[in-house]
This record gives sequence, C-alpha cells and structure tokens, in this order.
Amino acid sequence: MGRMDGKVAFITGAGRGQGRAHAIRLAEEGAEIIALDCPAQGNIPHPLATKEDLNETVRLVEKLDRRILGIVGDVRNQASLDSAVEAGIAEFGHIDTVVANAGAWSVGPFWEIPEDEWKDVIDIDVLGVMRTLKSVTPHMIERGSGSMIVISSVNGKQPGHNYAHYITSKHGVLGLMKAAALELGPYGIRCNAVLPGVVRTAILDWQGGWDLMAGGPGLGTPDHMDSGGKAVALLKDVGMLPPEATSEGVLWLASDESRYVTGQELAIDAGQMLLPGLNMANLAAQQH
Repeated sequence: MGRMDGKVAFITGAGRGQGRAHAIRLAEEGAEIIALDCPAQGNIPHPLATKEDLNETVRLVEKLDRRILGIVGDVRNQASLDSAVEAGIAEFGHIDTVVANAGAWSVGPFWEIPEDEWKDVIDIDVLGVMRTLKSVTPHMIERGSGSMIVISSVNGKQPGHNYAHYITSKHGVLGLMKAAALELGPYGIRCNAVLPGVVRTAILDWQGGWDLMAGGPGLGTPDHMDSGGKAVALLKDVGMLPPEATSEGVLWLASDESRYVTGQELAIDAGQMLLPGLNMANLAAQQH
C-alpha cells in the first residue's frame, strides 16, 4: 500500500525542478498526477520550463505505471487553472491535493528592479498561488476534504540581498496560507506551507543565481552553486539541497499522516534558519 493510493494531486510548476520531484515522489506512493507548467517567458530573465520539460515529467511518472495528465497552463491566468482542474476531474474523478509550486524570480537592488519584473514575480509567486488554491476550492468544499500545500521559502521568514520582490512574495504566501487554513478548516480542508532552503534547480542555475551566490553582479560562476549552498547549510557535508529533499515534506503534508496538521510552516533547509542573522547579504560579505 502506498501512502497516496487512491489520491490525485494537482501540481503547478511541474515541468522540472521541485515540481517534477513532487510529481515523481507522490506517484511513487500511488498518486495520479495533474502536472501543469508554463513555457511563456514574460518579464522573467531566467529560462522557464518548456513543453519538452513537461513531457519529460509525464514520461517519468508514466514509467512508474501511474497515470498523469500534463497540461500547458499559466498561473497568471485564472481561466487556465480552472480549465486544468476541470480536465483533471474529468480524467481522474477528483482532486485530493494541490501543490502550489510554480515560482519565478530575478535579481537586483529593489530600487533598480524594473516594475514589470516586480509585477510578474508577484503575479506568479503570490497571485498565482491564490489562483491555484482558488481553482480547487469549490471541488474540495464539495468533497469535504483536501490538502493544500503552498511552496514558500526560507525567504518567507528572513530577508535576502538583491531579490526583494521574491522575498516580498514568499512572505505574502505564508499569510495567504494561514488565511486559507483558517477559512477552509471548517470544510475539512487543510492548508500548509513548505519552506525550502537553497535548492539546486534551474531557477538558480543561471548568471543571476551564480552572482547571488558569489556576492555581486558579474562575479558568479557555476562553481558558486556549491560554495554558496554550503555557506547557508548548518548540517555537516550539506550544500545545495536536491529537489527530492523538499518532496518528502510535500508527501507528508499530502498524506493522511498529517491529517491533524493545518496552518503550519515546514522548513526544509538543512538548518539554514538556525544560523543567527544569516541571509544572502551575509553570504555576499563573506565572499569579498
């Protein structure tokens, strides 16, 4: 018996990285998957997932002999999410878990980040989460149960250097999570958040991410992915976390093992938030 047997999970940002890892881990435990991702670029400077990435997620889940519905959609569009939910219910009959994982960011001092980048990050990282939860809420209310999982960040609790719009959004979704938990609890619906630390995914593996780890514009190389990850991990011999690390927390919150848990924040960060005063501004100073 798998921990997710008979359950269906709707995951946004499922084309790669943490979203793909969540889809695979839940499928390994018996879940059927609705996987949504968006190839549209907008004003985000780092490459977003492609249709080919989403197809690979579908292939990997099907390799586990689980059913999966891959959908190209955009969390910036409520109709797109509503359509995905309708398609998922038509295919599988119900949705038990939603993982609001889609996210984006860019880098720069808050006063220099173009307003259109601010708007896109907030639109994806805050309003996209709201729209995702909204899309499944009527169905879960009708069923009288459900688990909503919001992917925030350690930056939902602590600041960082040169990505204020992302920090703002990750603080914001924790407030949204708690409000949703409060409002939906009487309907039997739980809502919790996972707060990842520094995770090795494509969202960091570009010049802006390397520079962040190195401590300044133009200083970063791919090697700084390792040195930066080690600088913010308390645990011995831990650098950047693999995407699969956060999937274990998602699995627990999606499963019946956490049926008495709602409105909570689960940090999976190798102890990063225990390090007094540590944030990426300190890391930048250490690198100079």
